[in-house]
Amino acid sequence: MGSASSMLTQYDIEEVQEHCHNLFSQQEIVSLYQRFCQLDRNAKGFISADEFLSVPEFAMNPLSQRLLKMVDGLNFKDFVAFLSAFSAKASIQQKIELIFKVYDSDCNGKVSYNDILEVLRDLSGSFMSDEQREQVLTQLLKEAGFSRDSCLTLDDFIKVFGKSGLKLEVEVPVD
Repeated sequence: MGSASSMLTQYDIEEVQEHCHNLFSQQEIVSLYQRFCQLDRNAKGFISADEFLSVPEFAMNPLSQRLLKMVDGLNFKDFVAFLSAFSAKASIQQKIELIFKVYDSDCNGKVSYNDILEVLRDLSGSFMSDEQREQVLTQLLKEAGFSRDSCLTLDDFIKVFGKSGLKLEVEVPVD
């Protein structure tokens, strides 16, 4: 598994399966490895931000710049672990942890009002004014029991999203 051009052994496949909490079958891991090798154009054993941007769906995502910080330089094992949060088999907690990381762009373990506002700006673009975004966010935080001065932790995210009945499903094609 050291270089992207090498073949996966049964041991490698099982190791990756364990690393991603068995959310992908062995065949899915082989398919993901083939995709990883296609992205790893220079066979370095990891994928750069530029290589990730070669995936049209990724490049078009309004949160791509935030996601790039999370994926730049991933080796195959960590690539599969990152994708596992998008699996239909992933727990709600795994999905919320990924969402939290997207919002916590400075990796300080807290999400501030401004962190959320930045994501909202990325998602809404020119469809909302800054004033509208601030009004929506202030109301949303108030309804969730937080203020503009609150910093949300991962536990806060789990409490809010876990109770919401929100379906966090994204399909990751592995073929």
